[in-house]
Amino acid sequence: MKKTLAPSQSITTRDSKGQKFISVVEAAYNKAGLFEEEAQRMNDAPGLSDLIHNFIAKNRLTDKFKDEEVKSSYGYLSGYKKPKGITEQTNILRQLFPGIGFANEELAQRPLPENSEVEGYFAIPRWESVAKTYGEAVQKVLDLINQTRNGKFCNRREGQLGPRYLQQSEKAVKTFQKLGEEQKGYDILVVPAQFGIIHRGRSVRRAREVMRTSQFGLGAFAIGIMLLTHQERLQHYDDLWIDCAGDEFAPDADGDFRRAPYFRFSDSRVKFDSSFVGNPLESYGSASGFFPQ
Repeated sequence: MKKTLAPSQSITTRDSKGQKFISVVEAAYNKAGLFEEEAQRMNDAPGLSDLIHNFIAKNRLTDKFKDEEVKSSYGYLSGYKKPKGITEQTNILRQLFPGIGFANEELAQRPLPENSEVEGYFAIPRWESVAKTYGEAVQKVLDLINQTRNGKFCNRREGQLGPRYLQQSEKAVKTFQKLGEEQKGYDILVVPAQFGIIHRGRSVRRAREVMRTSQFGLGAFAIGIMLLTHQERLQHYDDLWIDCAGDEFAPDADGDFRRAPYFRFSDSRVKFDSSFVGNPLESYGSASGFFPQ
């Protein structure tokens, strides 16, 4: 049986593991035997915060699949910088999905965490408010991408969106359930997220591995919605293409979900396809959401 994954609270210096980290720093400081003038120079020296931040950033990541990373300079070439306001996003969604409800827009007023990798808040409907099955909801989104891009879209997985081919990852399912519980009564969820850049150059399974407990991969439905509300995100061949790390794809419908979907831009159109989760490519990055702390 798979282990159930669910969002959890961040560890702070009040917790035992945080206290252990502080005790190591304290012991090193005490062992140094600083005189008053030396201690003052330490206090006045710049860069301590950056040093600790970089140490944590480097060592918080697991080594699993660490060879599945390549250097990447790809980014958001087409003009996307951060998400539109939630009201603007929800207005677009209500035009595309007649009858869909509203979002708790006040949630988007919350400040983003300091040093956050979150780009902002995205409006993402519950897929259940769009269709009876996840695959049908994805298909509706792909059809709308084709419509809003005037036919400049290609679905290379046409007819392969049923449950034998496509499913959400367990972590994505659990986290969206948790977000849904906390935003009960609203069809559209307000989700802190990023559009792929922080995982650029990583394979899908490496990206999944390094995502912290509060971070989760987004799937084809959520990313497709984000593309509908932010068409400027994918308009050029040299844009960073988007892996759907929150979905799992079995190309032979045999239970071997060894692939993940992706969105790319080539031949002047957006394309939807899938690839092996162990391929690190500099032109791709996994989009992800964050559970609010």
